[in-house]
Amino acid sequence: MVSLGDFSMSSLTGLFSADMAIDLGTANTLVYIKGRGIVLNEPSVVAFHMKDGRKQVLAVGEDAKLMLGRTPGSIQAIRPMREGVIADFDVAEAMIKHFIRKVHKRTTFSKPKIIVCVPHGATPVEKRAIRQSVISAGARRAGLIAEPIAAAIGSGMPITDPTGSMVVDIGGGTTEVAVLSLGDIVYARSVRVGGDRMDEAIISYLRRHQNLLVGEATAERIKTQIGTARMPDDGRGATLQVRGRDLLNGVPKEIEINQAQVAESLAEPVQQICEAVMIALEATPPDLAADIVDRGVMLTGGGALLGELDLALREQTGLAVSVADESLNCVALGTGKALEYEKQLRHVIDYDS
Repeated sequence: MVSLGDFSMSSLTGLFSADMAIDLGTANTLVYIKGRGIVLNEPSVVAFHMKDGRKQVLAVGEDAKLMLGRTPGSIQAIRPMREGVIADFDVAEAMIKHFIRKVHKRTTFSKPKIIVCVPHGATPVEKRAIRQSVISAGARRAGLIAEPIAAAIGSGMPITDPTGSMVVDIGGGTTEVAVLSLGDIVYARSVRVGGDRMDEAIISYLRRHQNLLVGEATAERIKTQIGTARMPDDGRGATLQVRGRDLLNGVPKEIEINQAQVAESLAEPVQQICEAVMIALEATPPDLAADIVDRGVMLTGGGALLGELDLALREQTGLAVSVADESLNCVALGTGKALEYEKQLRHVIDYDS
């Protein structure tokens, strides 16, 4: 991954008007600069406080994420994206503007052309909100690309071939299951289950079974460190010390949680993802289904990193399931490639003009 520190100011001079691709994710936002690759990857979080009835932004990205669940009454730290679409228009616009300016390192620059990926299931109203936010944040022109297409391009799948490919993109807010052929979507299904739903399932499980209340950050740590989609062979697996608030007497408490408990808590969201894949396979035309048997299924997105999720899917479908090499960055890389090879892929980019 390219970091902003890799560029000197002289090397940035040609970047001020450079077109960019943005993966505006529920959990993280990634920015891809044409000819440079991914230059920014930060949490989609904004912290602000109300002043004279208006929201005044205090921090964005990593700095704001540290404030989640820890703010005083006068400050709010929120995620303006929910389930892949904009939940708070003003805050999302401020976040996009901040990231664009951070990449360009100065406030005055020529307006770039920006391509943003959107969930396949996004409504016309939700798409218009994303487009309007990007234009208001300083874009000359805003194009949209469906997330499954971007994920498939980013994972290196041969989507322009006349053969079927299946991609399952598990993001923070949504899971997109799509069958692609000849560079476009043959069938797609978007379910509002992703990393956030997994975190909620862990919080709910600990509340019910351990009388322990934990925050989103703790639930995410449990998921990334010992999260698994299948029961461990020994019925217990690895363990992790977790701190939270005891719901019986209201004082802080530390407990030990094991992988078997995490697998139990994640059973429902994992099952929903498996069901979405099964429904997509049933709806796939027979010839393309035969191709998928040969090629298998590609998992992308941060949720694809959940332990043994590929094995759980393999058991349900009987197909070969593999995780993309850079699953976290697949959508951003695919959106970036659509920007780089715009002429060849123009049919998948919607400019609404």
